[in-house]
Amino acid sequence: MGFWDTITDLVEAATPWATADAEAPAKELPEETTAETTQEKSAEAETTAAEEPAAAEEPAAEEEQEEESAEEEEEEEELVDPKEKLEEECRNSKQCSPAKHHFDECVERVTKAQAEGNAKEDCVEEFFHLAHCATECAAPKLWSILK
Repeated sequence: MGFWDTITDLVEAATPWATADAEAPAKELPEETTAETTQEKSAEAETTAAEEPAAAEEPAAEEEQEEESAEEEEEEEELVDPKEKLEEECRNSKQCSPAKHHFDECVERVTKAQAEGNAKEDCVEEFFHLAHCATECAAPKLWSILK
């Protein structure tokens, strides 16, 4: 292997966009009959036979599980990120009003230009100024909540 081949291999290994070659799927091997697999199959058959009378009870159990999962989802949805709330308050505060004013004016200007068909600017810079101001304002409040 030459010097350049080594460097090329190192570069390919280090780059995150290098091509990944998938391995061939594993071939399924025929099952070997052993004492353990025989016992497992007989246990499954017994379980299936025992569950047949309980099949009528399953819809009720499934409904209860669905209700419980719905309640859990509701609890999860109630969580609110305090950072977002604090930043929203800061965006509308007196401290960030100059940045918000510039951003709102830019949005109006760009919206009018887009309606006319000749938009030549965007409001990225103004947005980042507003976001920075809101983050700077919310950070101390957020730390006091998290402690």
